[in-house]
Amino acid sequence: MRTLLSLAAVAVLASVGVAAGGQTAPEGNARNGRQLFEQQNCYYCHGTAGQGGRDGARIAAIPLNAQAFNRYVRRPAGAMPAFTDKILSDQELTDLYAYLKTLPAAKAPKDIPLLDQLREK
Repeated sequence: MRTLLSLAAVAVLASVGVAAGGQTAPEGNARNGRQLFEQQNCYYCHGTAGQGGRDGARIAAIPLNAQAFNRYVRRPAGAMPAFTDKILSDQELTDLYAYLKTLPAAKAPKDIPLLDQLREK
């Protein structure tokens, strides 16, 4: 249920971000973003490849712009803790966003041989 609420909030934020004019944020440093992803333990809930899990939504290939991502991380829905500017600066959030944008989207089940074999049975 928490995951569904989080996904709904992400969808709303994505539409708000687009409606806000799609302003571009400063470039982020993906390498630093990866370090922050590990240091802040984001992977505990969101998985090492942003694939999501029991406690965290899939965040690889997220449909949010940088501003919407920052707003969500600062004031999340569900069980995710808020990351205030005392924990992560705006630049660090931009770096995290840049890292997340490097993660590939999940493959479709039909493109994973083992899952495709199971589907045929």
